[in-house]
Amino acid sequence: MKKILLLALPLLLATCAPSGSGGGSSFGRHDHSTPPGVNVSLMIPAGQYGRKQMRPMSPRYITIHTTQSYGSGAGARTHANLLKRGGLTSSHNSLGYLTWHFSVDSHSIYQSLPTNEQGQHADYEGTGNKYSIGIEMCENRDGSFTATKARTAKLVADLMKQHNIPISRVVGHCEWERIRYDDGKNLGYKNCPKPLLDNGKYGAKWQSFKRQIQSHL
Repeated sequence: MKKILLLALPLLLATCAPSGSGGGSSFGRHDHSTPPGVNVSLMIPAGQYGRKQMRPMSPRYITIHTTQSYGSGAGARTHANLLKRGGLTSSHNSLGYLTWHFSVDSHSIYQSLPTNEQGQHADYEGTGNKYSIGIEMCENRDGSFTATKARTAKLVADLMKQHNIPISRVVGHCEWERIRYDDGKNLGYKNCPKPLLDNGKYGAKWQSFKRQIQSHL
């Protein structure tokens, strides 16, 4: 994972997206079916940074990540700000930046991409990037991961309803095999979202999270 020095604090921030690596409205504009409570003030500018290539997408999956950023202040707004200013670059994917759709912490949700645009968060040029909405759950120590998980479950349920995505297609980053764009190197499957997996696999914790999602359906 690429690590970023944040705001001159001794905080190293990393994302779980591969290192180096349509709803509502018309393509390239904000998706007006965004769930309530989602802040779009820090959307990546159209045509810039992680949206310099705006590839259309009709989402079929929702991919859950955790940020692996544990320092104070590494919440949803911080991650959205990084994406907005092109702060997470990649030397191995086709875009040159890491991007995902939603960042969630214990008290807020920020949207960085419309849900009808592809992100670069899962598997380079594979199905995970081409057809899934990427959600990063923050793990900052000044937040509550229990509350973040609950907020994410509600967001996932709302997105499932908006895009007609079944619970069977709500997956972890671990679902997608990561084959780098530039050199074809196979990085395998990532242990992510680590707090929701058992030794890198779906188990009791993942099933509990899916029941949280279903409680909102």
